[in-house]
Amino acid sequence: MMKFTVSNYNIKCATASWQLLQKRFNTTTVSTSLQITNNALTLPAAKQQSKHFTVQTKTRTLGKSQGRVVILGSGWAGFRLIRELDKKNYDVSVVSPRNHFVFTPLLASTSVGTLEFRCITEPVRTYSKETNFYQAFCDKIDVKNQVIHCTSNIDADPTKKEEFTLDYDKLVIAVGAYTKTFGIPGVKEYACFLKEVNDARKIRKRLIDCFEYASQPGISDKEKEDRLHFVVVGGGPTGVEFSAELYDFISDDLSRLYPDLMKKTRMTLYDVAPTILGAFDSHLSDYASKKFSRKGIQIKTQRIVDRVEKDHLVIKDEGKVPYGLLVWSTGLTQNPLVESFTSAAKDKSGQRILTDGQLRVIEKESNAPYPNIYALGDCATILDNDLPATAQVASQKAGFLIKNLNAIAKKGYEIPDGKEFKYKNNGIMAYIGSYEALVDMSAWHNWAKMSGHLSWLLWRSAYISKSVSIRNKMLIAYHWFLTFTLGRDISRF
Repeated sequence: MMKFTVSNYNIKCATASWQLLQKRFNTTTVSTSLQITNNALTLPAAKQQSKHFTVQTKTRTLGKSQGRVVILGSGWAGFRLIRELDKKNYDVSVVSPRNHFVFTPLLASTSVGTLEFRCITEPVRTYSKETNFYQAFCDKIDVKNQVIHCTSNIDADPTKKEEFTLDYDKLVIAVGAYTKTFGIPGVKEYACFLKEVNDARKIRKRLIDCFEYASQPGISDKEKEDRLHFVVVGGGPTGVEFSAELYDFISDDLSRLYPDLMKKTRMTLYDVAPTILGAFDSHLSDYASKKFSRKGIQIKTQRIVDRVEKDHLVIKDEGKVPYGLLVWSTGLTQNPLVESFTSAAKDKSGQRILTDGQLRVIEKESNAPYPNIYALGDCATILDNDLPATAQVASQKAGFLIKNLNAIAKKGYEIPDGKEFKYKNNGIMAYIGSYEALVDMSAWHNWAKMSGHLSWLLWRSAYISKSVSIRNKMLIAYHWFLTFTLGRDISRF
């Protein structure tokens, strides 16, 4: 109970005011009462709020003619929808476990300090002033009642996770995917991934820790060699670009600061495939392999990881391999929401939601599309038109859906069944270190394949232009200049 000592006059005024308020509003849901004891005004303790609440805004009464669109996710597909969907005709709500968009092509650069983390993040609320944003996970989709069940993702108090429901008229599923571990023991516990800003921050801290540990007195040469062995598992663009950025960091900056440790520092790139960068033209992937070999980066293909321990991994036919840092980038696996969405059809692997050509989710039993549920990005694939899980595909699908939904809102008709999504391959790029890159646009022209320094300029120009905000375009250019002239920051936070 809370007590406040007041005068008799104030007590009379407070009592009269309270009675007037009760009469004015005729409240039946509030049971608060005033008690006066020994010239003290006593208020009853407030009841603890329930941990479950429902968000049911009546969108039709707010001038939103097309009802509520709920977007799940703030990745490449979700973030474009947030920015470009017609908010005059749709009441837009966003549910995402993070409150920002990550420009993933430059995530590897932030993990070694070439760029700072704020260079590649875009706050969702900056672009969603006319939308409702909820930082939460979507746990379940109730198709029958057109409701989603969510759990908050607020780090301030992880012991208190609020649960709530949110109704929708149209639902867009763009929750992305997780890094695939293949069920190998120890990967989740000991490996570092490269999907989020927190992953990059963890890698940067771990890198500096390895060098600081190896520079301590009393550390044996064997311990130094083990701690300064950096292992990357996965020979796709993410694994290769991180290896390239790490090589630049070591050769450009750490070699000046830890010169005595350079002979004990080594890098190894493992992949189960016969070559790295399998999505690129074979000449370009061979070029990258040769460049890595010349730099001293070992490439070991057709290797299988049996298990991962705290300070070593076990490779089939190779045995124990000690490491100081292990970065795991071996493809994608399903988001838990995809697994729980049992009424939706899945691809052959069971990892991705199946959609029709208009990106509508296909119902498993009837094989007919839901008229108001869409899926795109890494969590979905089109029936009989399987496309790679890339940012380029996700962004193009989002553009297609935005055009359709905005047309429905403005013109008042549904998109004809014959109009389906068509992917335009704009090429792929990868940084391979030492101011060199690969550019493969052979989907346009057979000769459009480049490597070397000119490709690096094209790579940087493309990513600056693709960065969303003017602020981040300026920050990226500024930090690239700082890194080139003054080097990377190795402060440990």
